[in-house]
Amino acid sequence: QVQLVESGGGLVQPGGSLRLSCVASGNIFSIFDASWYRQIPGNHRELVADISSDGSTNYAPSVKGRFTISKNNAKNTVWLQMDNLKVEDTSVYYCNAARIGVAYWGQGTQVTVSP
Repeated sequence: QVQLVESGGGLVQPGGSLRLSCVASGNIFSIFDASWYRQIPGNHRELVADISSDGSTNYAPSVKGRFTISKNNAKNTVWLQMDNLKVEDTSVYYCNAARIGVAYWGQGTQVTVSP
């Protein structure tokens, strides 16, 4: 069983930055795709950004140009650099690692953007 542990959330003013980290208990990101999701009303999660096992990235339109996803396979870590944060970015952010038939989730980290 793989565990994912997120960190880096907190309280920041609009226009500020945060860097989220997701550390896996095993060396999985070379073969698993990694994603960041955030909670939205209705107990759903929306995709924020993802990075494939080969390093290709994809972003939700609402964060494109402001957020950057990256990883270091040797460190078992995926990051989400969040710049120019907006109040509407406030949410619980979750790390996900997935491949065909298997998916792991972290426990989430709270990001609050407030004046």
